[in-house]
Amino acid sequence: MSDRPRILVTEKIAEGGIDVLRQIGDVDVELEWSKEDLADRIAPYDALVVRSATKVTAELIERAENLRVVGRAGTGVDNVDVEAATGRGIIVVNAAGSNAVSAAEHAIALLLAQARNIPQAHMSLVAGKWERAKFGGIEVTGKTLGVIGFGNIGQMVAERALGLSMRVVAYDPFVAEARYREMGVEKAETLEEIYGASDFISIHVASTPETRGFINAEAIEAMKPGVRIINDARGDLIDEAALVAGVKSGKVGGAAIDVFPEEPATESPFFGVDGIIVTPHLGASTAEAQDRAGTAVAEQVVAALTGGVVTSAVNIPAVSPETMATLGPFLPLAGHLGRLAAGIAGGIDERIEVLCEGDLAEHDTRLITTAVLVGALSGNMVEPVNMVNAQGIARARGIEWSESASPRSRDYTNRVTVSIGSVSVSGTTVGMTSRPRLVEVLGQPIELELARHVGILRYPDVPGIVGKIGTTMASENINIASMAVARSTEDGLATMAVTVDSPVPPAAVDTIAGSCSASAVFVTLDI
Repeated sequence: MSDRPRILVTEKIAEGGIDVLRQIGDVDVELEWSKEDLADRIAPYDALVVRSATKVTAELIERAENLRVVGRAGTGVDNVDVEAATGRGIIVVNAAGSNAVSAAEHAIALLLAQARNIPQAHMSLVAGKWERAKFGGIEVTGKTLGVIGFGNIGQMVAERALGLSMRVVAYDPFVAEARYREMGVEKAETLEEIYGASDFISIHVASTPETRGFINAEAIEAMKPGVRIINDARGDLIDEAALVAGVKSGKVGGAAIDVFPEEPATESPFFGVDGIIVTPHLGASTAEAQDRAGTAVAEQVVAALTGGVVTSAVNIPAVSPETMATLGPFLPLAGHLGRLAAGIAGGIDERIEVLCEGDLAEHDTRLITTAVLVGALSGNMVEPVNMVNAQGIARARGIEWSESASPRSRDYTNRVTVSIGSVSVSGTTVGMTSRPRLVEVLGQPIELELARHVGILRYPDVPGIVGKIGTTMASENINIASMAVARSTEDGLATMAVTVDSPVPPAAVDTIAGSCSASAVFVTLDI
């Protein structure tokens, strides 16, 4: 019997990818198997390569006795039960970044099509009409493009827009200022700056509780009259009714939409609205992107099977059992602290510093630092952030980080501290289940078990403020689950940490802060 790994490919990928796999294993390409066939025949295979149609469920994984790696020829892994795979020690890899160029080019294509009314003019002409006057457009030269989300794709869009002699302004608090300067792009400090300056707005952020529906009626009202909106990122970033109303009123000059909240989308409020052009999620639909995805995922599968460097795994890489026994319980905590520190700081404009104290210091704590980066960056990238790609994503954005360790920890057996500029948060774990606990915020002691929705408030340390905060939150229908308060004798400001039952809308955060002269930040953690 051959000792070469057996590799199963169930969907069409680039021939170049198949060739890469055949260099190290015996490859079976089975494009016609039903899900029952797959379940019955998966057991002997060491690797499974899919695209989006094959569902790699927990049940399938349970029957895959020899499976060591699942590769998806695409940027997401929605059709793979990553948790079940991780539980079995199966590496899950994807083709991260393979569609970035295609997505950026499609955004530019949508921008130009919107500016020149190309789809509408085409439909009119093939219908036998000659309507030159009706479809007159605008030039993009000299116009301002606002890019919301300045990650890999956002930067590519900006680069191409600059080539069209556009002025580019970008907003992303998680990108170092030096990166803006290097590209010749103006940095917006707030979304309102983007809204007020832009003739075109292109969106390139992830779908998170904070970003879903953020292009709403209030945002549109703050935009320049005649603004044109481009979205080939995520479908639920835009309030559909608000955009339709904005176009019909003339406030929005037009929109170009490639993505929808539910797909396939054969019905949408956007369909048939003059000024809104649509495409069926074509951002990654180029021959080059598909070829890159097939080859990239094949290379990752080979690396996983041969002990090479896997750079696009979406689950935690293997470490020694001894190290994981100590560090493992602190990885979720580290991610939560990274997310919380970035939320309080309003982004990552400065170096991220990670300090591990106590027994943790006896181990290689780079895994803790990586978990911090995952937390700090998650929810602010179009691309998924994980334990393998977090450092690369941070490096690409000009974000620097450092780590240090000390065998002594005051008050706690182990303690992790994350600092971004003047913002610092510390935590530990408690109990047999290693529940994450906040122990210090902004240099003040705070004892609070972390939950999914956390708020940090700073306010004048005078009588009655705590009551006002509680009353205001009640008036906004926000239920407080737990609360901890620390007083300050230096700057006259107290710090409050709260956990609440549901996400707090931005308008409610402003109301809470305004009611007590406080600064308030609410963050959703992956708990």
